[in-house]
Amino acid sequence: MIVSLFATTSIKLTIVLMIIAVLLPYVCTILCKALGGFRAKDNQSPREFLAKTTGAAARLNYAQLNSFESLPIFLASVIIALYTFVPVEIINMLATGFVLFRLCYIYSYAANLSLFRSVSWFCSLSCCLMLLILSYRIGI
Repeated sequence: MIVSLFATTSIKLTIVLMIIAVLLPYVCTILCKALGGFRAKDNQSPREFLAKTTGAAARLNYAQLNSFESLPIFLASVIIALYTFVPVEIINMLATGFVLFRLCYIYSYAANLSLFRSVSWFCSLSCCLMLLILSYRIGI
């Protein structure tokens, strides 16, 4: 059932998912600043402001940092999968999974749901690892 949703997808979806993944850390930053009471004068030293945030704003800052950390493995695994001719339908399914799990991760981090956050993190990493495994198995 789920596989059939991706049966006719193209590389355009892959590119859109990569763009969404790149923008997720910035969404976290915007939400962090909004919840933390960011003002124009705080823009003189935004990292200092982010370091002083507490509660959900601080957790969104941590989610932002982790999102930047997970981005290289995601982008690399997608590019390697494309280069090694993994079917684009499979790439799109796993890339969609990555983005959805990262959204769950960000939400669960902000809501302080630690178990759900850890599971979401593991599942998003698993999508990247599966792309790399498929690249190795299917690859040229």
